[in-house]
Amino acid sequence: MDIDDKRNSKVVIDETFISTDQPLTLPSSEDEKALAALGYKQEFKREFGLWTTFGVSFSVMGLLPSYASVMLYGLTYAGTGGMAWGWIVAMIPIQCIACSLAELCSSMPTSGGLYYASAVLAPDGFGPLAAWLTGWSNWIAQISGAPSVDYALSSMILAGVSITHPTYTPTNPHTFILTAVIMLIQATISSLPTKTIATLNGYGTLLNFAALFITIFVIPLATTRAGQVNPSTGEIMNRVASSSEVWGSIHNGTDYPDGVSILMSFIGVIWIMSGYDASFHLSEECSNANIAAPRAIVMTSSIGGIIGWIIQIIVAYTIIDIDRVLDSSLAQPWAAYLLQVLPQRAALAILSLTIGCSFFMGQACMIAGSRVAYAYARDDCFGPFSKIVKVVNSKTKTPVNAVWFNTFIGIIILLLVFGGPLAINAIFSIGGIAAMVAFAIPISMRVFIRNSNFQRGPWHLGKFGKPIGALGAGFVALMVPIMCLPAKTGSRLNAENMNWTCMVYGGWMTFISLWWIFNAKKWFKGPKIQETEIISYEIEKGFNRNL
Repeated sequence: MDIDDKRNSKVVIDETFISTDQPLTLPSSEDEKALAALGYKQEFKREFGLWTTFGVSFSVMGLLPSYASVMLYGLTYAGTGGMAWGWIVAMIPIQCIACSLAELCSSMPTSGGLYYASAVLAPDGFGPLAAWLTGWSNWIAQISGAPSVDYALSSMILAGVSITHPTYTPTNPHTFILTAVIMLIQATISSLPTKTIATLNGYGTLLNFAALFITIFVIPLATTRAGQVNPSTGEIMNRVASSSEVWGSIHNGTDYPDGVSILMSFIGVIWIMSGYDASFHLSEECSNANIAAPRAIVMTSSIGGIIGWIIQIIVAYTIIDIDRVLDSSLAQPWAAYLLQVLPQRAALAILSLTIGCSFFMGQACMIAGSRVAYAYARDDCFGPFSKIVKVVNSKTKTPVNAVWFNTFIGIIILLLVFGGPLAINAIFSIGGIAAMVAFAIPISMRVFIRNSNFQRGPWHLGKFGKPIGALGAGFVALMVPIMCLPAKTGSRLNAENMNWTCMVYGGWMTFISLWWIFNAKKWFKGPKIQETEIISYEIEKGFNRNL
């Protein structure tokens, strides 16, 4: 556009903003103007900066508690070899996905995130459908986040009780009740004003970093591995395993070839590394959002990737007996591993730090999930419930109703506890698949649809945007069917070891698709999208002033 076109666009956006149901007060900051250009008014206070936005994302990722929750995938499917180099292989496309999301976030910094981007980038006439499918897939990922994290948190707490009181055995009702209570506490915290939440998450971020570094240093220094007998060879072990043993050993706990088994172990990496998109959903509460939010996404994924690999390496070099960890009566692999390689007091100390980090992680998941629910309800995705869910509390200026709506659904999901270990563990892979599909839809349209409506923001990948996005989308296409595979096949496959992920997620998305076909397409119009040129101009103008 030339300068006259830009001036005309400024008039259009002001007139559009006044003529809709938005308030007559014009947006005052560049962030508010950019949001208005995307079709929404400013309702939240922008009290998050780069550090606090990164803090929430890093807390949602929660490297230490995340690893403690899903380390069984790496141990079961790949062993030390897959843990050591498999993480590096998986991190390359995962980082590509994160960078592609950051580019979309800079272009369209709204709480709707992926859902909004899908509507913008879809071919003419398909915007509402693309937003519908992306939004519901992302929402199922968000609402499974807090229950899965808090279930793992409860399991660690009860494992700690079992360690100190050997006669106690955790039961499913105990786990369910404790998890539900934790979720209610976190929901209460998530209903507080943004400034208070930002402060609390700042402390949570510091705890996360402190716990990570303490764990990284304590385990190698305090390990009791030296002098113990190797259960496989009968030889006396050193303080750490040899590199040939670590990098060359595959523990294939599946009926598939080693290559497929290693790919299946990526489920753990994907789940551990999820959470970087939280910055996207917090962009309406972030100052200088079209620069700070994408930076927070990339910071979260890159820092998380490096530190996460270090944790994997430490476990791979110090673990004594994988089978004993997996079959422990504690029913919590991280706790069993710590007891195997550390004195009991040191193991309990690391477990306590993990529990503290896990609480902040679950609470951060609630914050991100509530912003997603609010953004979708704002565009009436929840049908008759939208009027309730989209209300912003007048005192706290936060989406309190969305917090409690997600919490209620999350507690219902927790009933899977009574279906046994495989049933409740399905929420980890369901969340991974749902998030990856939601990531892939807008990225794929950005990459593969010619003449898409993408207008880059101030943070972008330049000429590498499409190749990077293509690699990320290809990884998702590969991993979705892999994450649905059961570990056993043929006569060894039964209801108890079946992977129910494809049934639960597939059933959910089938219902959503049928709802669209027979009803929703009549009334759902997607997010409020203004003219692309207006969006581009407003964001470009905000960028130029911020440089």
